[in-house]
Amino acid sequence: MGSTKNFAVNRRHLLLAGAATAASGISCGRALARSKTIPDFTAPVADGTLEVFALSDRAVRVRFVPAASLRPPESAILLPQVQPAQPRLTRTAQGHRIALAHIRCDWDNASETLSFHDASGNLLLSEAPGKRRITAAQVRGRSTLAVSQAFLSPEDERLYGTGCFQDGHLNIRGLPRRLTQVNTQISLPFVLSSKGYGLLWHNTGLSEYNRPDRAVTLERSQIDGQAEKANVTTTGGNAQVTRRMATYTGRFDIEKAGPFAFQLDIGRKMASRHYVEIDGVACSDFSNLWLPPTTSFITELSAGSHEIRVVANETDAPSIRFDAVTDQTLWQSPVAEAIDYVVIAGPTAPEVMAGYRDLTGGTPMMPVWAYGYIHCRERFHSSKEILATAAEFRKRKLPVDVMVQDWQYWGKHGWNAMQFDEANYPDPAELVRDLHALNMRFMLSVWSKISRDTELGKAFAQRGYYIPDTDWVDFFNPKAAAFYWQNQSQRLAALGIDAWWQDATEPENDDLDGRDTAAGAGEGVRLIYPIQVARTVYEGQRRDYPQRRVMVLTRSAFIGQQRFAAATWSGDIGNDWETLKRQIPAGLNMAAAGYPYWTVDAGGFFRPGDGQYTDPAYHERFIRWFQYATFLPLLRVHGYMTDTEFWRYGETVEAISRKFLELRYRLLPYTYSLAAESNRKGLPIIRPLVFDFGHDPKALDETHTYMFGSALHVAPVLKPDVARWEVYLPQSAGGWVDAWSGEKREGGRSHEVDAPLSQLPLHLKAGAIIPLGSVIQSTADIRRETLDLLVCPGQDGAFTLYEDDGLTYAYEQKACSRIDISWDNTRQRLRIGARQGQFKGMPAARQFNIRLAGGGNTLAALSEGRLIAYHGQAIAVDLS
Repeated sequence: MGSTKNFAVNRRHLLLAGAATAASGISCGRALARSKTIPDFTAPVADGTLEVFALSDRAVRVRFVPAASLRPPESAILLPQVQPAQPRLTRTAQGHRIALAHIRCDWDNASETLSFHDASGNLLLSEAPGKRRITAAQVRGRSTLAVSQAFLSPEDERLYGTGCFQDGHLNIRGLPRRLTQVNTQISLPFVLSSKGYGLLWHNTGLSEYNRPDRAVTLERSQIDGQAEKANVTTTGGNAQVTRRMATYTGRFDIEKAGPFAFQLDIGRKMASRHYVEIDGVACSDFSNLWLPPTTSFITELSAGSHEIRVVANETDAPSIRFDAVTDQTLWQSPVAEAIDYVVIAGPTAPEVMAGYRDLTGGTPMMPVWAYGYIHCRERFHSSKEILATAAEFRKRKLPVDVMVQDWQYWGKHGWNAMQFDEANYPDPAELVRDLHALNMRFMLSVWSKISRDTELGKAFAQRGYYIPDTDWVDFFNPKAAAFYWQNQSQRLAALGIDAWWQDATEPENDDLDGRDTAAGAGEGVRLIYPIQVARTVYEGQRRDYPQRRVMVLTRSAFIGQQRFAAATWSGDIGNDWETLKRQIPAGLNMAAAGYPYWTVDAGGFFRPGDGQYTDPAYHERFIRWFQYATFLPLLRVHGYMTDTEFWRYGETVEAISRKFLELRYRLLPYTYSLAAESNRKGLPIIRPLVFDFGHDPKALDETHTYMFGSALHVAPVLKPDVARWEVYLPQSAGGWVDAWSGEKREGGRSHEVDAPLSQLPLHLKAGAIIPLGSVIQSTADIRRETLDLLVCPGQDGAFTLYEDDGLTYAYEQKACSRIDISWDNTRQRLRIGARQGQFKGMPAARQFNIRLAGGGNTLAALSEGRLIAYHGQAIAVDLS
């Protein structure tokens, strides 16, 4: 077995910033301490040593290493546990057992495999016998290990996660995926199972999920005669590219009919077309100006010979791999130090997420204004233009909290010089003050790439702070990261800027491949550049501006990045119906992979040019995009070479957008309480139905509907010219209530629901308790003295209303309040519990206006309710 010494990742550089966080008392997770290095169980086998580490009362880490390996290094993914779990070790007739409060791990001597069980003894997951592989490998002349591990996956299992992908799949059981970081794709090596467990593949480099074995030989058969020109974004700014499509064909044989998984690799850093046709039937058909280099699909095929056709750019080198879908899940990494994975037991999805939070860190509260409306465009050109737009929002009474300056404000100073071009932005500090006077905040685009010919770039180059042969800052070097933040703090944060748009943090186009970093070869840390950037900004701002809550929006993410107040989005996507449709599973798989803050460019980033302002077909699409985005953790629009303001699209777009903006702001007490739930328990704000309806097999297969918290079921409209929309409502005692009409509907079946252009299908679950505020223009206008409570009868329910000052980190010292509210459906009684905690600005007394959902009480309109006074003591209200 070859030594991995020359390829080892420098964990010290990955962890130094975390140590600085702990030293400064920043509460973004547990304080950094030495990881547990002594295994709780060891099993020598033929090719090496298997080790099991108890991480918590519901999680274990498994490592398989060559016999001569050292103890495991510090983890760049997991937070050390303050109080390591103490398992009970016993012998069994088959081998050994490692038992904790919520998980049991059994070692079988005969098959040399591990199996994992919940506290009741129910099987969660098993290794596949004989499918543990570890071999010596070389990467750029350096020794490493290539590893693979297969797990059994029963036919009725559903698997979710691995991050934001553009292939349109929610259930990824049997589906191939290549985990890389590129524009429109975010890779998180974690899956959540409907069987009651989560699995974290503990590797920071490229990983393959269910990589097929069999290859199809493709030959280029024709080139289209006409080339197409397209305007795109690049790391050098706006550019026009010329593309000509070509056709590639091949044949393959299969011996037995059944479902087959295919993976297309376009053969370049990025793609623009994913088109695969088998026997004349399109199995994958998706286009965008930027797409990931790989995509996958599953299709049923008969035994025999099949013809395959791929359409791609003439400069692409496409390849296809395929295999039968089996009852196994396979993880592989070509660069590794060991087979290394973590199993977290539920058995429910929320319990898995709680265990995930304990291991990887909690999510800080975003500033309250982040949950309002964030207005973006590509791009504003001056301070004057920003302020004129902000004033128009206020004049038209369109609620908004954040104005965003995209790239190239640096002008003559050069790429990301961290300096505004004075010709168009004469006084950036005054710009920020003027926005604040309008009760708005300011977000600024800042890149992790700095042009070497700028004044700032020369300072980085002189110090050796770049990744060699690139303009990307080496954030793996603690000194480079500190210098970066020092400049961002002194040059930009000092102006009063409220939020940071850290763009292209993959870094763009998977650019660490083949390069060296301060943490070692780029291949070994290929997925974790974005977390280094987010950590640098978060920790820097916590230190320099300790009472200013951090908000980072960044285009890529990795496991653990949630603890650095970093939201992400799906990148430079298109605007068509298919793109809209694919964002729903993309976002839900981010949530299933433990990442709570994700959103989209509502309306699409790449838009249909100047015609968009008068095109009724685009207006309809935009409205459906915006309705969907209203029920995401963050609400924002964006658009390439577009003035994205609602009024530019006519009265209908403006009026419907206003309706959903106002609803978004009315829901702020509910949404902010969901954010607190995410902070405390690790629950995502949007969630696939497995979180709340794991008992309903049909709900588990719903790809394009989801829950916004535990109360609201959202079913976006995904086709044009729709007046009614089919919606499956999951099995739920007491059923559901239409949020617009008040009509009651049964769970466990599909319904044809009214879906005029002015509304999307939205339902309240029986037992839901939804706090509603008033219509406001900014979160600065929030008043807490009176709050509506909409209660959906039909079954018992509960909700915790959370509040704090919304702006500072005082909540970390318990300066916040929680009010537990419960509904007794049998007695028709609402109990409002005693207030727990307090914070500056909290009203001592308030009023709740209580209404039962249905009839005249909906999210669209509320009739006169039951007004009660609340002074912080528990009260019960009879609504029979």
